[in-house]
Amino acid sequence: MPDGRHERIRSLLNVDRRMHYGEFVWNDDSVPTGPAWVRVDLAAQTISVFRAGHEIGTAVILYGTDGHATPTGDFRVLEKDKDHWSRSYDAPMRYMLRLTNDGVAIHASDVEKGYATHGCIGVPPGFARRLFDVMNNGDPVVILPIRNESNAA
Repeated sequence: MPDGRHERIRSLLNVDRRMHYGEFVWNDDSVPTGPAWVRVDLAAQTISVFRAGHEIGTAVILYGTDGHATPTGDFRVLEKDKDHWSRSYDAPMRYMLRLTNDGVAIHASDVEKGYATHGCIGVPPGFARRLFDVMNNGDPVVILPIRNESNAA
């Protein structure tokens, strides 16, 4: 995790099929409340949310390409805005979790094949709402790089 702490993963969600664009799984039943953190795997094109060592959500994502790459590394949620409007792109970015001072964020998006972002992480709207509810300012987000560029979206 970004602060150097380690968290033992106790359980992963049981996803018995390959998820497609726009799909997500969320189940936080019987998982203790508390701080959450996010792992984004650009190569797998997925996001996972963990709380108390349990994966509580996972989804297929969009990310940046072609000169608007999604940054990788360790981040913290800097700002939350349920109804954010991007002045740069004149577009809604609902359930926005800002990760960088230059505007990279996780936000609701139409996650469809062939779509990409300008560096943000786009997640299905239902997933974005749940993620927004469990994440707080300062919570960790880890974005793993694509090791083989032929895997890009």
